[in-house]
Amino acid sequence: MDDLLKKLSDQEKEKLKKREQPEWTNPMLAKLSHEIFSDKNWIYERKLDGERILIFKKGSKISLKSRNKKELNETYPEIVEAIKGQDAENFIIDGEIVAFDGKITSFSKLQTRMHLKGPEEIKESKTRVYFYAFDIIYYEGYDLTKLGLIYRKAILKETVKFKDPVRFTPHRTENGIKYHEEACKKGWEGLIGKKADSEYVHKRSSNWLKLKCVNQQEFVIGGYTDPEGERNSFGALLIGFYENGELQYAGKVGTGYDDKTLEDLHQKLSRIEKKNPEFAENEDLPSKKVHWVTPKYVAEIGFTEWTDTNKLRHPRYLGLRRSKKPGEVIREN
Repeated sequence: MDDLLKKLSDQEKEKLKKREQPEWTNPMLAKLSHEIFSDKNWIYERKLDGERILIFKKGSKISLKSRNKKELNETYPEIVEAIKGQDAENFIIDGEIVAFDGKITSFSKLQTRMHLKGPEEIKESKTRVYFYAFDIIYYEGYDLTKLGLIYRKAILKETVKFKDPVRFTPHRTENGIKYHEEACKKGWEGLIGKKADSEYVHKRSSNWLKLKCVNQQEFVIGGYTDPEGERNSFGALLIGFYENGELQYAGKVGTGYDDKTLEDLHQKLSRIEKKNPEFAENEDLPSKKVHWVTPKYVAEIGFTEWTDTNKLRHPRYLGLRRSKKPGEVIREN
């Protein structure tokens, strides 16, 4: 730590705090922005379409935790092994676990790995996963959250040995508009704009902004329809979001499934069926050939746009999210 301290300004050194390493800390979250901008005081990172993970290393003890504190060591053993080989003894690193479909991170592809059970299934899987680190918030007895982001990233780059499957998340400075254009042409989900001198706060903050190329967010599953034609298991999911404590209906999602996904989802949902819908009253809510379910599962949905009546145009299913509680799902604005 002494070598890293020498690279900090006196002002930044004063922001360091000595403290015991916590067992848990809430991650910093980004807000959605529809304004694409360039600013010399901001940096721009690739928005990764994966599973948000905090890695805690305390001596020989390593813990991978999702946003809702779920332990994921058994899900991603190759990441655990890579962290074991790090020289640093104690740290908390923030990042994203991803899988690739070609050169694009794919949450759908990650689904084929994240729900596997047992070391044999994981070993046989052809889906490789990577951990992209983009922040460090604790290191060798010091809380780094009050440091400016650009200093934390410099410490991260020197602290961690980056070798697959652990990768550093690079960034660009200033020209966010041009970088966003490039990102969209490449088929990326978008960028994350981050204020360069911002502290790490344990909540959603306007100092981190999602600059998306495509519309995509989480929705709560509140029911499903019967299958039609040659389809098995179910026809479409009925999804919604919470507003003023009520589940608002956002439409049907009938595409994005393969046969195995249909079967697995149907098994999960059929176990939590209920007599009446949780959705608030809505004239568009279907009433025939429908199965209502307890709002337990959260799905990632891609779509083209919102309608004037808060429904989705051309929605498609991307996968289940386990890092968010249903009651936290709202319409992103």
